[in-house]
Amino acid sequence: MMLVQKYTLSPGTPYSTSYYVAASARPGPTVMIVAGIHGKETGSIQAARKLVAMIRKDQLRIRKGSLIIVPIVNKKAYRQRIRGVPDLNRTFPRRTGQTAKHPLSAALFEVAERYHPSWYLDLHEANGLSQQSSKVLGQTLITNPGSRSVPAARKIIRGINRTLRVKSHSFHLRLHELPGSSRTAAARILGARAVTVETGWSLPFSTRVQYQIDIVRSFLSEAGVTKG
Repeated sequence: MMLVQKYTLSPGTPYSTSYYVAASARPGPTVMIVAGIHGKETGSIQAARKLVAMIRKDQLRIRKGSLIIVPIVNKKAYRQRIRGVPDLNRTFPRRTGQTAKHPLSAALFEVAERYHPSWYLDLHEANGLSQQSSKVLGQTLITNPGSRSVPAARKIIRGINRTLRVKSHSFHLRLHELPGSSRTAAARILGARAVTVETGWSLPFSTRVQYQIDIVRSFLSEAGVTKG
């Protein structure tokens, strides 16, 4: 059974929250997964929690490299089931040398800088279904235009969509750079293959959680951290 080390982000402050590190003895890429930057997006939070439990139970094996998971970034917003005030996902540094605009985003990005992940997944939830409208973000993977993550994202979307019984649940790729976001900071400053995962609010909770887990596992396999 793999050892999962528990650490505390921003200890001794009102923003204190747990994160977990699972590292293989074999060298390889580092993948960082964050959830709960927006406190009301509970499906993504539950998925991140389940991923930690799966590693501890040996249901998800890290074959090389390491995996960092922060299940609930913004615990205060989560307790209130709100997006968060201010919106934490607009407060991350926009360029090298710039300081984050909030203590919590600063603490999270310090952890990201310490581990310097080659892959960075930010788990979220959104309104609508992208199969029905190109104007909504539910059921999408989002990455920056020109990102090295685009081929992997397209491949994973094709794989996930082939398994769906309900075609309206299909995922689509969106190319959008969002300065101040966790994803864009990881891409711009750390050079990570950074992707936002958005499941649709209208779907059942258990369905959203499973989609998040399936997509994360697909990325872990693509990165070579787990065996496909």
